Amino acid sequence: MRFRHPDGSTVHLAYCTNVHPAETLDGVLAQLRDHCEPVRRRLGRDRLGIGLWLAKDAARALVTDPAALRGLRCELERRGLEVVTLNGFPYEGFGAEEVKYRVYTPDWADPERLEHTAALARVLAGLLPEDVTEGSISTLPLAWRTAYDDERAETARTALRTLAERLDALEELTGRSIRVALEPEPGCVVETTRDAIAPLTAVGHDRIGICVDTCHLATSFEDPGTALDDLARAGVPVVKSQLSAALHAEQPHLPEVRAALAAFAEPRFLHQTRTATAAGLRGTDDLGEALAGDALPDAGPWRSHFHVPLHAAPAAPLTSTLPVLTSALTRLVGGPHPLTRHLEVETYTWQALPPELRPRGRAQLADGIAAELTLARDLLTDLGLKELP
Repeated sequence: MRFRHPDGSTVHLAYCTNVHPAETLDGVLAQLRDHCEPVRRRLGRDRLGIGLWLAKDAARALVTDPAALRGLRCELERRGLEVVTLNGFPYEGFGAEEVKYRVYTPDWADPERLEHTAALARVLAGLLPEDVTEGSISTLPLAWRTAYDDERAETARTALRTLAERLDALEELTGRSIRVALEPEPGCVVETTRDAIAPLTAVGHDRIGICVDTCHLATSFEDPGTALDDLARAGVPVVKSQLSAALHAEQPHLPEVRAALAAFAEPRFLHQTRTATAAGLRGTDDLGEALAGDALPDAGPWRSHFHVPLHAAPAAPLTSTLPVLTSALTRLVGGPHPLTRHLEVETYTWQALPPELRPRGRAQLADGIAAELTLARDLLTDLGLKELP
């Protein structure tokens, strides 16, 4: 979906396909048919943006076979879909029964992360619509925090500088400008937007910036205005933003609140949980850990890294951090000029919700994704952006 900002520029809205498990190119093509096109039809639009997630095997198939890349591009056009952004965070196995810590490997100290991201950039340059010259790729924020020392940090910085050089060369070759965005996430080396400033300044290239994920922002109790002001002062570009909402518990000391939270403690994804205290942010790596005994102070609200549907907050006594998303979006695109032109709804946890909240079949999932995009569209038009055909 495209929107005209009051300054005349185009802002793109997509939804991320990491909600649909697929490891191969055939699986990606099936996604377009079974999920993405039905979502577009529910929205009544001739064109829908999707933020493709391409696992390792799918990316390699596309980058090594020009005919396969042309075929994917044709299939996108045939189904009324377009791609300006990729989710390059998960490498493989995102649809596995247990993902947890595995999503953070390989990290930016591993040569395979550089090669995979460079391959994604070449693929994206070949998928951009004819009238679009700028693409974006979100990626993991350097590494999970453990086993990350000064040597690995320098290796990661060197890899990002090398990537920037390759992206420069790619633009010279194709005329397409691809930028890569570190996505701060709780528990990682770059947990907050402020954590991103030093490593990105050290890389020192405007092709490498930040992806503001509003669930992660909220989970870390960051104020959107402060975060975005800090980035602007440091000259760190907001390459893209993922529109998502975290799980919020206002009174985690109450037994009924803990019981409600326990329904969201599931075995597939990591749900880092945080609370703000007078001594600073405290947290656990997973929601189940937070609920076990006194692992986390419960005098103040808890927030958990669980991407809940944007349009349907959990039932009381829980809620979502949708107000943080709204505040961030106002700052991102509500000013005289957009801070980023690539927005992506990213709720990949539909099938990880408590059983009674999960969609039953493809049709209900498509309904839910369309409802999320409708909410995002309404937020954008309320900020003065005009939806384009």
